[in-house]
Amino acid sequence: MTIKIACLQLDIAFGNPNENERRVEREIEKISKDHPDIIVLPELWTTGYDLTRLDEIADEGGMRTKAFIQKLAKSHHVNIVAGSIARKTDRGVTNTMYIADRNGIIVGEYSKLHLFQLMDEHLYLQPGEEMGLFTLENTRCAGVICYDIRFPEWIRIHMVQGAEVLFVVAEWPLPRLSHWRTLLAARAIENQCYVIACNRAGSDPNNVFAGHSLVVDPWGEIIAEANEEPCTLMAQIDLQKVREVRKQIPIFADRRANDYIAAEKNFLKKS
Repeated sequence: MTIKIACLQLDIAFGNPNENERRVEREIEKISKDHPDIIVLPELWTTGYDLTRLDEIADEGGMRTKAFIQKLAKSHHVNIVAGSIARKTDRGVTNTMYIADRNGIIVGEYSKLHLFQLMDEHLYLQPGEEMGLFTLENTRCAGVICYDIRFPEWIRIHMVQGAEVLFVVAEWPLPRLSHWRTLLAARAIENQCYVIACNRAGSDPNNVFAGHSLVVDPWGEIIAEANEEPCTLMAQIDLQKVREVRKQIPIFADRRANDYIAAEKNFLKKS
């Protein structure tokens, strides 16, 4: 089964949800003629890292964003992995991803678990509490956000639950571009999955972002990569390849989960 992916590597208007919605709608209109199966947006695409103004510009309960992507998904008959947005909740603001299917139904959501202190996320955001599993095109998928990719144990939890495609949405800075490319390839290799990674382009008052959205296959080979400029990255993935690689090197069958737990317990007893 092949799936056509489109990653919208946007330059995000700092702190301007109205403008960012216009940009997303315009880009989706433009690429709809290419009939992608799944469109992916970057992290915090409605606001960027305008964290000090989140009380003013965050989306109350995510209601505005959900209605917006549901309308676009249904009108263009396309699945949308809608990056992430700043969502107001009773316990504070979360960095939350929504996923809409072709019928405009929200089929998943995930709030970023690991908050990145170097960009002050811990001062303005609350961590998520749930896993990022969902199903699109009859395929088990997982979604994570930016800094999460530095925590392979979190990604692996999703993969042992059957995920075959990992969606990563990000605002990854240019100075750590080499880490971005290496970490994404590593996550693909160790989990024998496709990695679809949509980063933002451009800059804000404090950062220059890397772009270089990527599609990586289960062998860790990069099959599509953008440059640093705003663009749409298109790629086709073949899910049969995931099954072939996992059969050829059966790492999930060879895992020793109980031994890992026992070893950790023994270490803690001795420390």
